[in-house]
Amino acid sequence: MTDFLLAILPIGFLIVVMTKPHPLPSTLAFALGSVLAYGIGLLCFGSSLKLLNAAVLKGLLDALTPISIVFGAILFFVAMEKSGAMGTVQDWLRGLSDNPVAQIMIVGFAFVFLIEAAAGFGSPAALAAPILVALGFPALRVAVVCLIFNTIPTAFGAAGTPVWFGFELLRLPREDMLALSWQGAVFQACAGLIVPIVSLRFLVPWRAIGRNLVFILLCLLACLLPMLAVAKLSYEFPVVAGGIFGLPAAVLLAHFGIGLEKPEATHARAPLWSPTVAAALVPLSIAVLVLLITRLPLFGLRDWLTSTTPALRISLGAWGEAFLSASLVAQVRDILGQGLSWSHAILYVPSLIPFVPAAALTLLQRGCGRTVFAETVKATFTRIGTPVLALFGALVFVNLLMIGGERAPTMILGRTLATAAGEAWIYAAPLLGAVGSFFSGSTTISNLTFGAIQASIAEETGVPVSLMLALQLSGAAMGNMLCIHNIVAVCAVLSLSNAEGAILKKALLPMLLYAAVLALAVLLKGLGGL
Repeated sequence: MTDFLLAILPIGFLIVVMTKPHPLPSTLAFALGSVLAYGIGLLCFGSSLKLLNAAVLKGLLDALTPISIVFGAILFFVAMEKSGAMGTVQDWLRGLSDNPVAQIMIVGFAFVFLIEAAAGFGSPAALAAPILVALGFPALRVAVVCLIFNTIPTAFGAAGTPVWFGFELLRLPREDMLALSWQGAVFQACAGLIVPIVSLRFLVPWRAIGRNLVFILLCLLACLLPMLAVAKLSYEFPVVAGGIFGLPAAVLLAHFGIGLEKPEATHARAPLWSPTVAAALVPLSIAVLVLLITRLPLFGLRDWLTSTTPALRISLGAWGEAFLSASLVAQVRDILGQGLSWSHAILYVPSLIPFVPAAALTLLQRGCGRTVFAETVKATFTRIGTPVLALFGALVFVNLLMIGGERAPTMILGRTLATAAGEAWIYAAPLLGAVGSFFSGSTTISNLTFGAIQASIAEETGVPVSLMLALQLSGAAMGNMLCIHNIVAVCAVLSLSNAEGAILKKALLPMLLYAAVLALAVLLKGLGGL
């Protein structure tokens, strides 16, 4: 119990100082939390100074991934704003329907579904949130809703990476992988029919949700049913299918007003498409297309873009070894001789490609001069300054809690939760997945970290391994709504200051609802209901 209390102390400290009535700025909160975690690791868990320092260095390097994504997303949307393309997109979305529920479901759910299929890495919320804010929705509540909505497709992420790579170390036969894919899709569909509906309350009143419920359900089903259908046959393409089918379906449903509350004043329906709208959406469409082409195995680019075969090696002495592959995957291995490694796929992570070229294309296409280019870059650097410090602190904090092998605080938390739950663990299993995502911000990393533990518990308790791993998968997806650096990233894109604690508080109840839905789904499955 002492180890458990010590392991959870830095997390409790962070939550308290960020959610109290007068919260600490995230930069200071993460810095103090990291100092506390460092001290506990050194004095209580017996971690060496070298290992702790290596974790700090790895955290600083790990932060480069979300920082680069946030920079790319901000640059792209600043370019959209300054070029006037964002205004055109806003007018088009309002022309499809002036019903706020329709706008939220198109951008916040269906568009997010497609972007998650294409990119992952927390980019969907960063892309969808600015569009909703531009449509007039309050920024902080938009951040919460986008984070919550993104949890549904995150289970399969970019081309199924959380499944095929997240559970790779378990060496499961294909039939077990397909079984966990199907069951995970079922659990996500159950949550996807309930959690988004309740979460809409952050942006619109219950009355509006009730009057537009048919439209909401049709939009949800347009994404979820293709996901379910494909999950039976493949664990790489469920969310790809859901996004490709769901987004056009949501647009058409809104355009024809199917399931939407009838407006009080009738007005001529705006055209579904026009050359002006098409031109404004060209850079965004190309960005999405590039993401899909570089992610889907069909095109053969993913393996090359993520290849770590060294083309260049540089010795860093006692600091480790640096490598660079032909496809610009940068690595630092054996940091400070402690076995920790860092990797960043420069061309694969959705930052430099496609957002920087997309931003340039937007400005060029709209005839913007050098002054606008300079203003765009300057505004981007101005907006990203403080969040960069917060992301460095967040990733150092996370890494300090993940080192130490079996004595790592994350592992202690996982084992303690499993022991406390006993035979009822199957109902609480998603919470362990959520813990992994809370720390790492990645469904894939959560599965890599806790997949073996979940499989071991399944064998001990007689639960099918595929079922337990499906619950791990859904729980890992669920935890992304509370993930520290996802929250920092979306705050950066929306220029929200010191709002991380407020978002954590608002997202907590939806996450508990999500967990309750998963537990009920397991109970129904046990009773033969699923």
